[in-house]
Amino acid sequence: MKTPVASTWITTLTTALAPAIWGSTYIVTTELLPPGRPFIAALLRTLPAGLLLLLMVRRLPQRAEWGKLLVLSALNIGFFQALLFVAAYRLPGGLAAVVGAIQPLLVMGLAWMLDQRRPASMAVWAAVAGVAGMAVLLLSPGAAWDALGIAAALAGAVCMSLGNFLTRRWRIDLPVLALTGWQLLLGGLMLAPVALLFDPALPALSGTQLLGYAYLSLAGALLAYALWFRGIARLSPVAVSSLGLLSPLVAVLLGWALLGQAMSGLSMVGLVTVLASILAVQWASTRVV
Repeated sequence: MKTPVASTWITTLTTALAPAIWGSTYIVTTELLPPGRPFIAALLRTLPAGLLLLLMVRRLPQRAEWGKLLVLSALNIGFFQALLFVAAYRLPGGLAAVVGAIQPLLVMGLAWMLDQRRPASMAVWAAVAGVAGMAVLLLSPGAAWDALGIAAALAGAVCMSLGNFLTRRWRIDLPVLALTGWQLLLGGLMLAPVALLFDPALPALSGTQLLGYAYLSLAGALLAYALWFRGIARLSPVAVSSLGLLSPLVAVLLGWALLGQAMSGLSMVGLVTVLASILAVQWASTRVV
């Protein structure tokens, strides 16, 4: 039975709030948090939110689903967050975002290979246009092509794409909040040794820094991931992955509005192209059973 189009678009809009919130991560991190502690930021973003959600829902997974849950936690949270910060520290933000923009194409490839679901031509071309628009919007002529950074960005895109795809395919028998909580908790536990090994200890935190960490955890993890996994359960993986392009768009707009970062006419063309790509992928996805 098909989901009514109006209901699908409402779900799309609420799911889109997640990458929009994630788009504020850069400005919160650079302006509010102590520098040089990327893995601690990822840990404090995920682990407290997972604990809070599980205290609220108090629901255990079935014994047979623990293996799948661990895989999803690693792909969606643990590996992805670690790779995301490695790429962010070694690449210009624009280059990292352009590499991440290939996620819709990766998800289409997974659906085609594993489920024999051939993607609609419109969705493929719209996703390609999204990558091109992101390049126009964010890439600078002198962008540094650090090999390790590129590898981390590509691996992160693969992890997130595979995680999104498998979350929808496996359909673990947990409510959305419980599924979100367990993934945040388990993924946070995976990040803990990385943070202890590679990041210096936190200094005494100011009230502003505490607010920054609280925002990243409550809005950037608890709320955003709950909306994201709810969207994965109700929308096609391709449609959800294309919404991820909103994250760098919001980051650019916040930088322009709050930090006075310039936007050229060419940047505006890229921005409009990415938005059109997202809308086209959503439209094509509503027409697929």
